[in-house]
Amino acid sequence: MTDQTAARAIAAALKQRFGEDFTIDPQTPGLPALAEMAGHRSHRRFVPRPLAPDLLRLLCACALSAPSKSDLQQCDIVVVGDAVIRKAIVDTIPDMPWIMDAPVFLMFVGNGARLPALAKLRAKPFPNDHLDQFFNAAVDAAIVLATFMRAAAAVGLGTCPISAVRDSPRIVSEALRLPERTFPVAGLCVGWPAEAGAITPRLSLSTTVVENAYGARDLAAEIDAYDRRRAALRPYRRQRQPEHWGEAAFYGWSEDKARQYAEPTRTDFGAFVRGKGFCLD
Repeated sequence: MTDQTAARAIAAALKQRFGEDFTIDPQTPGLPALAEMAGHRSHRRFVPRPLAPDLLRLLCACALSAPSKSDLQQCDIVVVGDAVIRKAIVDTIPDMPWIMDAPVFLMFVGNGARLPALAKLRAKPFPNDHLDQFFNAAVDAAIVLATFMRAAAAVGLGTCPISAVRDSPRIVSEALRLPERTFPVAGLCVGWPAEAGAITPRLSLSTTVVENAYGARDLAAEIDAYDRRRAALRPYRRQRQPEHWGEAAFYGWSEDKARQYAEPTRTDFGAFVRGKGFCLD
């Protein structure tokens, strides 16, 4: 991809993503990489082509080269190659059976076990057993997950992160035999895409990019504008729980997310994390 082609691709992708025009200087370094990022798409359908073990190992190494809080390295990647184990996880996510079709399924795990083990090994106290240790492990795993997705895209692979593995964390933990102080952050389907996928429109940058400090704003108007822009590009195929909430005359992103989180979800996750040995105080 030439720089000029990349600049046009970035502008087109961001126009669709954010609904505004971007001027891209074709002399900007790294435009092909930025074009991949701007054009990101999730993939849920894959061709039946295996992923070479050496390539998967390379991608894991690249992902684990990501920044880590204080070099604590609190993320593990579990390659779920056993079909029985994968099915045990997928059975907890009944609306995503297609996870079984992905050539590779990974689990990104926050590992808070090594740090207290180091303290014990080196005969040091461990007074930092509180919420921040769990938070650091979760953020480390999220950064590694995002970096893996970038590495996969660079070689032509498609990915789709699966946060729903946290809906039944105990079952997932038991299936993977996760030890004390480790927890699932997200799964990831990886494979060669069977289709191009589509760009998902995002909230406008005026909504999500803040200069210096938050101030007064008309959030309702911003959300309404986004709802209507997104509905024109990618309308929802169905409304969530119409038997409970009825049929909305206009169904946008905000209505969908409000309905999604109007029901209790993952209410036992805190108890699960505490049961794994983390202190969340």
